[in-house]
Amino acid sequence: MLKVIVVDDEPWVLEGLRTMVDWERCGFEVCGEALNGPDALRLIQEQQPDLVLTDINIPAINGLELITRLNEVMEKPPRFVILSGYDDFHYAKTALRQRVEQYLLKPIDDEEIGTLLSRLSSLIQNEIASENESRIRQASICSHLLGRFIQGEDNEELRHLAHHLLKLQPDTELVCILIPAASSGFDAVLSTSEGFPRELSCAFQDSEGRHGLLVQSASLTPESLDAAAVLLQRELAERQPEPVAVVVSDRLRGIGSIRELYLQTLEVWKLKYRREKSRIFYYSDLKKPKNEREIHEDSFKELLQKVKAGDMADLLPDVRDAFAVFAGELLTVEEVQAEVAHLEITLCRQMKERNGDPDRIMGKLQAEHGNLGGLGDYFLLSHYVHKLCMETAVYLAELKRANEGNTMYNVIQYVDLEFRGKLQLQDLARHFHMNSTYLGQLFRKETGRSFSEYVNEKRIEAAKGLLKRTQLKISDIAQQVGFSNTDYFIDKFKGIVGVPPSVYKHADKNKQL
Repeated sequence: MLKVIVVDDEPWVLEGLRTMVDWERCGFEVCGEALNGPDALRLIQEQQPDLVLTDINIPAINGLELITRLNEVMEKPPRFVILSGYDDFHYAKTALRQRVEQYLLKPIDDEEIGTLLSRLSSLIQNEIASENESRIRQASICSHLLGRFIQGEDNEELRHLAHHLLKLQPDTELVCILIPAASSGFDAVLSTSEGFPRELSCAFQDSEGRHGLLVQSASLTPESLDAAAVLLQRELAERQPEPVAVVVSDRLRGIGSIRELYLQTLEVWKLKYRREKSRIFYYSDLKKPKNEREIHEDSFKELLQKVKAGDMADLLPDVRDAFAVFAGELLTVEEVQAEVAHLEITLCRQMKERNGDPDRIMGKLQAEHGNLGGLGDYFLLSHYVHKLCMETAVYLAELKRANEGNTMYNVIQYVDLEFRGKLQLQDLARHFHMNSTYLGQLFRKETGRSFSEYVNEKRIEAAKGLLKRTQLKISDIAQQVGFSNTDYFIDKFKGIVGVPPSVYKHADKNKQL
């Protein structure tokens, strides 16, 4: 439906026009009414109607002045029809030069206004169709031109075309937006989106069918750019059955930067992020050093707990959640491989602690999936992690059943859980109803270390993690891992690790210096 606004200072005239005219049959709907010039001026600019019917004698700003102002301030002013009394006929004639289609004398004749509206509806519809066809043709030309730039072409002729067709100056600041997934509603969204201004944007489609926008960004603050990307992603998501990702490049200047901007968005996309949830990805985040990213070292925490408990029913959602965290932190495939390798080590340690043979599981997985370094994308890695956790959970449950009658196994498991407390060999012996001297001998035979050496190593290992991941004081860390005396903790830490806790904590920073 075409939109129409009616302006008259007589409420009964507005009521009559609203009820007397069959607007829908003529192809219109009344989207607003105004009783004076200032209200009409504001309403018309807000609603952007296709047609305005206005009386000449309205308060504050008369009808002819209203039309003049709208023609000056609106990029595409509506068409106008003047409503006038007989005495205003000579004014109405002068209005015909200002995009006024017709004038109607009051009282208005039903048949006359119906005929006029039908003619105007057809005229406006044809005009819209012609504009759309011209816009589509222009968009196709611009998309083809951008396609040549992103493929690496760059010469004076192309730059001349870009200057005239895309309105790009030599130093224009640009940003590239890429929509990696094929989107059937992309063109429709661009034509109606309130995100990126149409006059500053040019759409393109690359050789793989990915849609994109080249945006003149000088007038966009970082906040408004973010808001526009969010709005575009939301509008696309409403039209797609699958989640939609939006990739945003850095800002660069000049026509010659178009290919580099596109390659930035492609680099982000080629990391093959797993996209269970819709996301907006920024190239600027990809460039951050790893120690500036919010990497979650406990990404597999929930997963590990379920594997240890032998809970195999809900492992897959936890695998997906972990990889969603990796995607959100923009981890590369190599970084995720390192995280998975750490998971492998943790699970192998669990198998060993339960008197198992890790090679039994790892050998089987390597035969099925190959080396970890050969798993080159998120999908393959997530599939491998799920299989690793399933196989390990089954094996750990099997080992648990086999160890139920193994006293020393249960002793060591107890120590592994309680080492942070005031754990003494005599207390441990009482708990398991054993002689403390005999228990100490069995402990050394089973682990290759004395009870105190084993406990101190467990405590130091826990302290190393706290030193790297937290800002806790060394005295507080000593207390948390089971040392009541800080000096004794520092002495033991240096003896096992080779350096004091303070040196270990800042070792990575010193290497960077």
